[in-house]
Amino acid sequence: MWDRNICLSNKKTIFVIVIIFFSTLLIASVWPNNVEETKELPQSNNKEDMWVPTEEDIAYQDSMYVIIQNTQNDIIEIKEDIVFILERLDYGDGTYDSVRYVKGGPIDKRRN
Repeated sequence: MWDRNICLSNKKTIFVIVIIFFSTLLIASVWPNNVEETKELPQSNNKEDMWVPTEEDIAYQDSMYVIIQNTQNDIIEIKEDIVFILERLDYGDGTYDSVRYVKGGPIDKRRN
């Protein structure tokens, strides 16, 4: 491959060179000259800029915390109820029912 002569007067070679030239000009014309850098906001250690919660803010945050805790407790109770229901409905032998009848059990005894 490297021992071949490349002819610069070939139509394909000139076409490729012209395409590269024009694409470079197009990219250069679209590329922005000035790139603006974003500046970070200065960190202020000034105590005047700090937010100090009022008693109303603290009460509101506490009430939100209580609501979240109650919701989590309700979810835990619902999950436990679902597990209980599923355990009542499914039996190891493949049968299912809310009340399991066992032949010869207390329900099967007839009154004389």
